[in-house]
Amino acid sequence: MLRSNDGQHLSFSVRVDEEDGSSSKLTVWIANMESGEARPLFQSSDVYLNALFENFTWVDDSTLLVCTIPLTRGEPPKKPFVPPGPKIQANEQKNVVQARTYQDLLKDKYDEDLFDYYATSQLVLASLDGTMKLFGPPSVYTSLDPSPDQQYVLIDSIHRPYSYIVPYGRFPKKVELWTVDGRLVRELCDLPLAEDIPIAHGSVRKGRRSINWRADKPSTLYWAETQDGGDAKVEVSPRDIVYTQPAEPIDSEQPTIFHKLDLRYGGISWCNDSLALVYESWYKTRRTRTWVISPGSKDVSPCILFDRSFEDVYSDPGSPMLRRTAAGTYVIATIKKENDEATYILLNGSGATPLGNVPFLDLFDINTGNKERIWESDSEKYYETVVAFISDQNGRDLYLSKLKILTSKESKTENTQYFLQSWPDKKSSQITNFPHPYPQLTSLHKEMIRYERKDGVHLTATLYLPPGYDPAKEGPLPCLIWSYPGEFKSKDAAGQVRGSPNEFAGIGPTSPLLWLARRFVILSGPTIPIIGEGDEEANDRYVEQLVNSAQAAVDEVVQRGVAHPNKIAIGGHSYGAFMSANLLAHAPHLFSCGIARSGAYNRTLTPFGFQNEDRTLWEATNVYVEMSPYMAANKIKKPILLIHGEEDNNSGTLTMQVDVPFHRLYCSL
Repeated sequence: MLRSNDGQHLSFSVRVDEEDGSSSKLTVWIANMESGEARPLFQSSDVYLNALFENFTWVDDSTLLVCTIPLTRGEPPKKPFVPPGPKIQANEQKNVVQARTYQDLLKDKYDEDLFDYYATSQLVLASLDGTMKLFGPPSVYTSLDPSPDQQYVLIDSIHRPYSYIVPYGRFPKKVELWTVDGRLVRELCDLPLAEDIPIAHGSVRKGRRSINWRADKPSTLYWAETQDGGDAKVEVSPRDIVYTQPAEPIDSEQPTIFHKLDLRYGGISWCNDSLALVYESWYKTRRTRTWVISPGSKDVSPCILFDRSFEDVYSDPGSPMLRRTAAGTYVIATIKKENDEATYILLNGSGATPLGNVPFLDLFDINTGNKERIWESDSEKYYETVVAFISDQNGRDLYLSKLKILTSKESKTENTQYFLQSWPDKKSSQITNFPHPYPQLTSLHKEMIRYERKDGVHLTATLYLPPGYDPAKEGPLPCLIWSYPGEFKSKDAAGQVRGSPNEFAGIGPTSPLLWLARRFVILSGPTIPIIGEGDEEANDRYVEQLVNSAQAAVDEVVQRGVAHPNKIAIGGHSYGAFMSANLLAHAPHLFSCGIARSGAYNRTLTPFGFQNEDRTLWEATNVYVEMSPYMAANKIKKPILLIHGEEDNNSGTLTMQVDVPFHRLYCSL
């Protein structure tokens, strides 16, 4: 669903069933925002949307570029009764190819033909008056991105040769620049098949990547190019270079170097020719840096605004708030004060503290680094956040005295409502009044608790008690601990508090909080940090740290008198399921049973890395084996409920990851 830039029309898709009920197809509809009337975009009933990748985009206020099913597509290819020959994969170039374990890959030539059949689109330029025009040749289009001045469209497509070992995102990729009336301007790049991207964190594809439009310019492109061959293990300076270039360069004008980075490029927030913020980071060291650059002033040297560890949430200064432009793009909002020549930006932060998150909004002087806190969440009873910055789109100067923001507000027992905050008196006006989604649980007890692991690492968790629970009458109750391990490079960062004790207890269809209705105590999200300081990798002592964290959590709820020591269950999803199976194998004294939903239990089946582990099975064999609960399945004697989606296509949790462990458990009992 997309709104036109002038806000007059809304485009959306509608699924239409075939007459015989065999299948259904998508059509594009247009709604008039003023009258509320809606109608099909295409006058012909034979034009259908192909939404496999990209679907449609507004190129101006009255025209859409739509991915349609080619009218000449015909019937899908039929699978041959007899294979045309053996499936041959070769590595005659002796390239080192390491890839995560992916699901749902192409398997043979028939799959390739089937992929082309369903993924190929014909672009159509469709106007609101009913006229339509074919745009370019049929192809497998994956992205459509109009320029801010509505003169050009950046179009991504993929093409053969395909791969049987990596997903479509690594297939050969072509990026082209077209005018909005259908003229090919130039090809920006045609990247080859990328089967050989190293698995190390921070490794990227070779060539131009992250090609985008400058949000503050009519039609200027920018992108990044790696200087280390895409391999994060290669030491080189600079590591990435960011380039800019007009859509149609004059006299073969070459791309301009915008900035050089020694860490991995992470994006740009544009403002104007005087201000842009460039981000870079490096996972191995958890370092992140923000640069201040004056795009239009070559004589002004870039300088570092922030240089910190992204694990250290207490030092997070916040992110700049953006304003919408008349072109429909978003740029950094600059704020002025009356009788003050300085220019400020607004930093919206989560406000992590040892007592929990206290979100804030700071007025920040980009030149001096001075800041003034102009708004902060209540921390006694409520949890409030800044949702959006409200401004006009005419590009006029914004003054603090006219500031308006949209905020949310909630508490442990009050669901989220939205408010309009207006300066200068910071008047707050409630604009929603949503009813409580589950009034039966309004009296539940929620508390953020803090405790310590035996190695001194500080841990936190959220403790929920059933509504009306009376420990004197009911005594200790059954308890479900639901968690997900996290990896850190330092004990200090691992021990920092994340989240707020005042957040509303949202309960979804798969939430462990549903067990409150069955009089269970729920310990939600107890931190289970797996720490690897210095040269040590976190997973080198995974099982030890996992058990110690679980022991601390169990000890805490037992000593509080709310959980029965013989009725404590452990549960988790994905990597949390992996955790649950490991704890039943290595700490059976702590838990009576476990729930493992959509997990992976044999790490030798993901030999080229998993989660945040980027060593291969052959580089860290002992780690892979010792971390795999499958290898310790004979030790699991407590009941464990293994749940897995039959069509799960997560690269780390193949469906066989539950079938094989179940048979192993079944045979070992």
